[in-house]
Amino acid sequence: MENIAPALLDWFYANRRILPFREDPTPYHVWLSEIMLQQTRVSAALPYYERFLAALPDIPALAGCEEEKLHKLWEGLGYYSRVRNLQKAAKIVCTQYGGQLPADYNALLALPGIGEYTAGAIASISFGLPVPAVDGNVLRVFARLYNDPRLVTDPQVKREFTARVMEHQPPAKAGDYNQALMELGALVCLPNGAPLCEQCPLGTLCRARAAGTALSLPQKTPPKARRITPVTVVLVLNEGRVLLQQRPAKGLLAGLWQPVLWEDTTLTAAETAARLAALGLDCTGAHFTPLPAAKHIFTHIEWHQSGYFLTVPEQPAPAGCVWAGKEQLEAAYTLPGAFKVYKKLLLTKLL
Repeated sequence: MENIAPALLDWFYANRRILPFREDPTPYHVWLSEIMLQQTRVSAALPYYERFLAALPDIPALAGCEEEKLHKLWEGLGYYSRVRNLQKAAKIVCTQYGGQLPADYNALLALPGIGEYTAGAIASISFGLPVPAVDGNVLRVFARLYNDPRLVTDPQVKREFTARVMEHQPPAKAGDYNQALMELGALVCLPNGAPLCEQCPLGTLCRARAAGTALSLPQKTPPKARRITPVTVVLVLNEGRVLLQQRPAKGLLAGLWQPVLWEDTTLTAAETAARLAALGLDCTGAHFTPLPAAKHIFTHIEWHQSGYFLTVPEQPAPAGCVWAGKEQLEAAYTLPGAFKVYKKLLLTKLL
């Protein structure tokens, strides 16, 4: 096992993906990339990464960004608490550290939205500090390498895995070593399928490969079942505009915009009309056309959406709502990915 680091690094230097945050691993770039890559594939995140940096090239620009613009830059990535914490941390960095991330693992860990893995990634990759950066990829590699069947979701087990990772880390190449482990897990020691053991630089050392147990590792606590929530969505149009409603400042999709909707209920057309009237909207004579069903999965909740499309006479927007045209919908108001199906429909209706 003492040969892990040399073999791993040789493989990494020959096979690593060329990524913008690797070619220019400044602390801000690494930080932004790690936050974007939480719950998001590299291929999906890269266009967002480039667009975000073009708009907000440094931490002071991020700290001073208007909230609606910030949400718009993130639109489609989901998990919007990530970008809100990113800005909270940026403001602290500007106040306490002169707009530059501190070269200190514990100081990084104290910032909003930065956990042990992200702090370790920034500290090792950008500052060369000999600290761990253990994510799901790394846990999977080590569970298989040592044929360890313990639950990697158990905090004590994760600490022991982290100590094992550090036993092999060459202090002078901490960042490359951490990235190599992540890359091995992403490209070779794959999740949700057979690992590509023939391509693995550690294949001859891997105890799970020898035992034939690689597919059963790592062991994790089974996820909790998601709560199914019916949602009635209403696309209300008027003179080439759609009625948008802002969500509450806290909770799911906090502060973002949405079509008018009601959660935890599937409403009939008559019930929907009554609720629109209660909002102060005149929909007299409007025809309620059913919308296609749509589903969106959050971490713990699954929205099953249905609803109606209708056109109403020109009138003021009810409290908490705005009328938005096609250009505003595309450039100003952030409509989360939960409404992707309906946004496509809207853009055809608002031509």
